[in-house]
Amino acid sequence: MKLYFNPLDQKCKSALGAQPCCSTIRFRIFKYDIESGEDAFFAQVCNLVLFQDGMSYRYYQMTPLKDGWTISIRFNHVGLFFYHFKIGGRFFACGHLRNGEITNHPVMWQQTIYLKEYSTPDWFRGGVMYQIFPDRFFHAGKKPEVKEGKILREWGEQPYYRPDSNGVVRNNDFFGGNFSGVKEKLDYLQQLGVTVLYFNPVFEASSNHRYDTGDYRKIDSMLGTEKDFDELIAAAQEKGIRIILDGVFNHTGVDSRYFNKYGRYEELGAYQSKESPYYDWYTFRHYPDSYDCWWGIETLPAVNESSPSYQKFMFSEEGVLKHWLRHDIGGYRLDVADELPGFFLKLLRKSVKEENPDALIIGEVWEDASNKIAYGVRREYFQGAELDSVMNYPLKDAIVDYILTQNADHLRNTIAMLIDNYPKISLDILMNILGTHDTTRILTVLGKKTCSNKDEMAVTSLNEEERREAIKKLKFAAVLQFMLPGVPCIYYGDEIGMEGYIDPFCRGCFNWDNIDWELVEFYQKLSEFRTGENREVFRSGSYREIFSENGCLVFERKAQNRAVYVYVNNSSNEYIVSANQENTESRGRQYREYFSGAEFSKEIKFQIKAFTFGIISSV
Repeated sequence: MKLYFNPLDQKCKSALGAQPCCSTIRFRIFKYDIESGEDAFFAQVCNLVLFQDGMSYRYYQMTPLKDGWTISIRFNHVGLFFYHFKIGGRFFACGHLRNGEITNHPVMWQQTIYLKEYSTPDWFRGGVMYQIFPDRFFHAGKKPEVKEGKILREWGEQPYYRPDSNGVVRNNDFFGGNFSGVKEKLDYLQQLGVTVLYFNPVFEASSNHRYDTGDYRKIDSMLGTEKDFDELIAAAQEKGIRIILDGVFNHTGVDSRYFNKYGRYEELGAYQSKESPYYDWYTFRHYPDSYDCWWGIETLPAVNESSPSYQKFMFSEEGVLKHWLRHDIGGYRLDVADELPGFFLKLLRKSVKEENPDALIIGEVWEDASNKIAYGVRREYFQGAELDSVMNYPLKDAIVDYILTQNADHLRNTIAMLIDNYPKISLDILMNILGTHDTTRILTVLGKKTCSNKDEMAVTSLNEEERREAIKKLKFAAVLQFMLPGVPCIYYGDEIGMEGYIDPFCRGCFNWDNIDWELVEFYQKLSEFRTGENREVFRSGSYREIFSENGCLVFERKAQNRAVYVYVNNSSNEYIVSANQENTESRGRQYREYFSGAEFSKEIKFQIKAFTFGIISSV
């Protein structure tokens, strides 16, 4: 006897993934291979057990069929719904790869229902993103003026990582990367296939990372002027590249116009006086030296997002969000989005979309963003009133796990989870990362060379053989990053083979004098494949797993009559796999493997050698 239900199979669930409000979804369980004596069990009543998040369970009796049961449910409310099935006294619930399994401890499937009017920016789909840590990418022009407390270093030196005599890591060493430098390298970025630049914070701040905002309305002078910023935006757009900014709205710096602990600003700050116009932006436990701050870091006082004056400062017609959107940026990446209350994110989206409906809002979320609970509150990121996209940390972790363990199970489960839980319009624009300014460089991770402290990290790198093997693994990871649903985001320098452990070592200066051009060319080819004639496949195409065994995974991406087949075999085994071409119009076409040039006709048959990958599409 077997039962079959999988929400990623439209025979079982008529609509895949999250759906708009008022959708009707048909659920169907199939039963087959019933042995003698089992008919009594399967003749029992089958119920769909459904509940909306925070509410009570409801039982819906399903209609019996010769080969199973079925029911159609209309979802009239936005929110998260969870479900499993109950047959007699037994549960049929979510198991491996979302497949149903009979169990005494049911794991629920999820159905996300979002607002009908929810939409996400079309221009971002099918593109290639590139993340820049502004101080460390490239410097052009005169050396910047160094203000009090800041230290200008020589390009390529090791970032400071040791605490000072007071036990504080100041993050006050700068290398002079600026907007003019980025502008000078736009040809390089265009040749890399980049369509979107994401900048870590660019507003005035004391630290080199600039997450301690000093003035939301002022470009940091070490990066250039507002005119330099506008010129960079215009020059990038001429090359088909848009720019999005890091929005750090959960906290400011103590050395800011708003808090002004050190009195560097003329305006009266919250630390200086309760009469400050910014006093209600912050929560003081004992005025003025004890206050709420981000993760207990005293240099980052937390903002009270409920403050009407702070909301006006951010969201009004003359507010910060609309001000920079009027400089023609493409949108915002929101720092620590899970620490921004839901009401604040809703106001933020309203403000941004009023100014530019096509502006992008990406949240920093490290988990499944469809159902995350933060500080005891279920988040609503993908229910239509908050975010467009998130940083795809679950996929990053799954890709790394696959590369290091040579087992595809976690990766397959993660892909299935994302497709099942996320709206398709968000799935297609997830920010697919392998590394960021907050994580160890991907090449270092794949090199598997561990250190016990930062002193060791400062002097440890891969030897020639280790580096060669790590680059082979990085290519596997990049193929998945570029070919799976979402938009790949290259962390600056990963494409030239930069190494580095955790902050600040992952934030080193781009090594323009030591570029692995063969690796750069590999990234260029991946970008060309995504943004060329196959672009529609990656803008909105479906995903179908064709084959998987241990470290080998074969999948299809398809849109309309165009299909792309991808295989990654991170194992010592060899396989022969045929792709079943469901679309008759695709049959008989000529196909070619992108890297080797090998051609296929009539039937696509993968002869997959050990530790190889391939991308196959029609000629």
